Amino acid sequence: MSTALNPSAAPAAALSIRYEHGELAALLAADDVLAVIGFGSSGPRSPDPRVLRVGLEPLSKTLLEVWRGRASVHSGRDGELRWSSDGEHVYFAIELDEAACGGIDAAAEQAYACIGTFLAARETPHVLRLWNYLDAINLGDGDDERYRRFCDGRARGMNAHVPTRYPAATAIGRHDGVRTLQIYGLAARHPGTPVENPRQVSAWRYPRQYGPTAPTFARGMRSGVDQLLISGTAAVVGHASRHAGDLDAQLDETLANLDSLLQQAGASNAALGTRSLLKAYVRHEADAAHVADVLHARLPGLGGLLLLGGDICRSELLVEVDGVHQLDPPNRLR
Repeated sequence: MSTALNPSAAPAAALSIRYEHGELAALLAADDVLAVIGFGSSGPRSPDPRVLRVGLEPLSKTLLEVWRGRASVHSGRDGELRWSSDGEHVYFAIELDEAACGGIDAAAEQAYACIGTFLAARETPHVLRLWNYLDAINLGDGDDERYRRFCDGRARGMNAHVPTRYPAATAIGRHDGVRTLQIYGLAARHPGTPVENPRQVSAWRYPRQYGPTAPTFARGMRSGVDQLLISGTAAVVGHASRHAGDLDAQLDETLANLDSLLQQAGASNAALGTRSLLKAYVRHEADAAHVADVLHARLPGLGGLLLLGGDICRSELLVEVDGVHQLDPPNRLR
């Protein structure tokens, strides 16, 4: 998979992503709504292709993640995959039963093959962002760990069927006991610009100690001219986890990584805050209030924060953060 940039491509207008309260029917009645994503057992259920319920339980007030496009949206289904599009962006989601596929690795390979085949036939083939959720992500020893097996299958499906650079991504473990792989993502007519963090080794260059197949994602993706899609970020420096068992130190390291990523993306004011929308995945529910307090104290005026109970891809890590940040307009960039 190439990571080369395409400087001649025209940038896309940024997608609107917000956390909102609201009745599902009213949200879906708007012709610009691309996706409505809810969380936990009380999350929304609907046959509408734009609706997805992710099995991560909220640890703060219940909010919906709402994506709005730049034109009227149409939607449909293609086999196991459901999708919606405004002509510039495509939301897609797929859920596969692991047992029916032959295991988590086979489910990941099949899911990514479906995504790649579907997008290759459209005018919006460039994958910008992916979210991957699976049960019991840390279960298994050594290379039999479920996350490592997921990475194996993801790489096989992606390398064969997703002809683009590595997207931004998140992979988090659910606690619901349901062995269904859930993936949703964003693709666009024009490619984004991958962003790496100089404090971290690029994930696809991780050494063998982390598994037979390195994770295939970029640390961030610049979408259009003023939006940064931030991958799942934790207390990893170089390729090593830091501060095992120390939640506050892990939060400090995570925020340092996020600041570094924003600087690398070209933000003239590399600070998360009012123009940032974040998810924090917390391994232990008892830590959720403290994580929220720290993030709000360190990031005054934060545009939105959603706390979710979930396991991080390395068992020693206690918290992970991803999100969306609006960068300065082009004339204000360095």
